[in-house]
Amino acid sequence: MGENFRLARLRRKLSLEQVAERANISRPTLTKIEKGAPTVNMGSYLLVLQVLGLEKDFLLLAKDDELGRKLQDAQISTSERAPKRNRK
Repeated sequence: MGENFRLARLRRKLSLEQVAERANISRPTLTKIEKGAPTVNMGSYLLVLQVLGLEKDFLLLAKDDELGRKLQDAQISTSERAPKRNRK
């Protein structure tokens, strides 16, 4: 996913500094986004998408929930919590 962010930035001929400044995040944070670091908060990803004009792509996340639809169709209920483990 990070590579997609980097390629989108490069296609727009924007530097790391320009995107980071416009998204109001630090350059190291943007670098982490482009490397796909899992520690970056979702809000930063959304800010970068807005700068790149791709914020509508965010709405497509989990849109095609094939497994969820199959579970719903099969009327399988899932428990709220996992059962407690017995510790000895």
